[in-house]
Amino acid sequence: MSSTKLLSVLSVLFFMLWQETPAFSQACTTLGQTPATAFPVCGSATFTQSSVPACVNSTVEAPCSSGTGNIYQDLNPYWYKFTCFTGGTLALTITPKNLDDDYDWQIFDVTGRNPSDVYANDPSLLVACNWSGLKGVTGTKSNAASLYECGSTNNYNPPIFSKMPTLIQGHNYLLLISHFTGDQQSGYDLSFVGGTASITDTVPPALKEIRPICDGSRIRVILNKKMKCSSLASDGSDFAISPAVAQPTQATGNSCSTGFDMDTVTLTLSNGMAPGAYSVVMKNGRDQNTLMDNCDAQIPVGASLPFTIVAPQPTPFDSLTPPKCAPDVLQLVFKDMMKCSSIAANGSDFVVTGPTAVTVVSANGNCDADGLTNVILVHLSAPMVTGGNYQIRLVTGLDGNTVINECGLATPLGEAIPFIMKDTVSADFDYQVHLGCIQDTIDLSYSDKNGVNQWTWIFDNTDTSRVHDPERRYNVFGNKKVQLIVSNGLCSDTATKIIPLDNAINAAFEAPNILCPKDGASFKNATTGHVSSWSWDFGDGTGSTDSLPQDHFYPLIGAEKKYTVTLIITNNLGCKDTAAQQIDVLKSCYIAVPSAFTPNGDGFNDYLYPLNAYKADNLEFKVYNRWGQLVYTSRDWLSKWDGTVGGHPQPPGTFVWTLQYTDRDTGKKIFQKGTTVLIR
Repeated sequence: MSSTKLLSVLSVLFFMLWQETPAFSQACTTLGQTPATAFPVCGSATFTQSSVPACVNSTVEAPCSSGTGNIYQDLNPYWYKFTCFTGGTLALTITPKNLDDDYDWQIFDVTGRNPSDVYANDPSLLVACNWSGLKGVTGTKSNAASLYECGSTNNYNPPIFSKMPTLIQGHNYLLLISHFTGDQQSGYDLSFVGGTASITDTVPPALKEIRPICDGSRIRVILNKKMKCSSLASDGSDFAISPAVAQPTQATGNSCSTGFDMDTVTLTLSNGMAPGAYSVVMKNGRDQNTLMDNCDAQIPVGASLPFTIVAPQPTPFDSLTPPKCAPDVLQLVFKDMMKCSSIAANGSDFVVTGPTAVTVVSANGNCDADGLTNVILVHLSAPMVTGGNYQIRLVTGLDGNTVINECGLATPLGEAIPFIMKDTVSADFDYQVHLGCIQDTIDLSYSDKNGVNQWTWIFDNTDTSRVHDPERRYNVFGNKKVQLIVSNGLCSDTATKIIPLDNAINAAFEAPNILCPKDGASFKNATTGHVSSWSWDFGDGTGSTDSLPQDHFYPLIGAEKKYTVTLIITNNLGCKDTAAQQIDVLKSCYIAVPSAFTPNGDGFNDYLYPLNAYKADNLEFKVYNRWGQLVYTSRDWLSKWDGTVGGHPQPPGTFVWTLQYTDRDTGKKIFQKGTTVLIR
């Protein structure tokens, strides 16, 4: 991705793209193009995406965005979801069908989070990314330089591969793949081969629970994990009832209208069933398979699960999804489907008590087309940030009832569910810097508070450490980026600091390479760093301790001599650095043209040119033969006439020369002429 992928905060509303790619304003509606409808992927298979509809959702936080005023967006995206079953490094390869396509990607850790939180500009979700503008195959490699590669600029294209991130067992992840090239879609292959992490669920798919509904004319089949909607025969032919007192006539997956996988199937039967013992039996449906998980493993034919139909009972109030950190919503889960119309919209069916006051302000269900839900969301007036033991209790709401199941039976009031909250945490850390001449050391420390038991340190976006108080040593000085992510198992926080290692010193100066006698040598100190002392040696037995010494005049000895000027600098740590340069002090800078020259190749007086023209600006030297013909001209005094014209040696004799120049010291224009003898 070029710098056009970076959106200025001032232009976020416009999503301006500078390249020849059109700016898309169409929202994404295709399944898989939003985080909530992400494709489930399995590490054991290659996922092929044949085309990518053009659209855009919103902006996402990228590691290169923070503090820069630039934001990245999911342009022409597809989203993928997976779970880490064995911790380790993740190998990821995206192979475009057209290798001239530019695909970018980013991985988010959404454990315990809503998928839409990827748009919340929360850096704690970031795992790895690559937004390089280079085209072709992209992904992760073990020998790549950084977890995070940002967008290209006019002067630099970051590497197209990023370092393999380390996944955590049990965590859930979202992968964004954004097609930046434009609306010419060729698709790509996505594979996960080569890392040490496993995102392949090896648990065999199975029936988990059967729940009859009211009179037994419908039953819910609960699966042990997510399974493909595409593997479900809509006529219910994947299932049979034993004994065969009723036949399935329809099967519906609980989330197949908004996604690709399901964990519950509702079966409609040909008739109701009397109270008694029954079983659901799996068989190959009209689609020639049973149900398949996201890795294409099938529930075995003949697998069965018993269930009992009894007279309808009130639904117990006994399940609460473990709250996330600082929740402002509590999620109740019911065994049966509940009537959404029985939920008091103001939340008065529920009371929360604990160490601090908690106020319920509203409640709602995830209601389906029949007005039923098995989840009720209880909204609070503010996030719960104080740890301790709490409980949520069911009471009679202002609507005159508790909550009522689909069979018309109310859950008894007064039932309560206890739960434990943990305090929010801070990742703020301390450090001490120990500066040295060759190596600097940073001692990092974190004071545990509020039950923090996990620490992840990230150094310059490349190296990581999970040591509580790590030590880092650097041989290359400068600003070092240190990031700490902490967690107490529920709440997490991230802190980033730039630590300056500013003890680098570099001795450097500028001086003339050639110096005329009686001229002073001027010095320009180009030293960098925090320097406490300077020691100059001018090479003639004299020196200076000034940072910028005065012009130095060398002794007049009547001969050319070379002097070596040395500068030694020291900082307050006693570290030293040295720079040296040679100055050639000339015998004379008097400009003269020889009266004779002998171009015979013996190395002595072989050329004719103005001598010592070190201070001559705008110089022009010309030579004429005895007939006044111009035989040589030059504007560079170091260019020399070898006594030839067009490669032909000129005969011995007298030649006339002219010389004009501007004296650099006085600015005076000088014109001279004379004769010289060519001797052979």
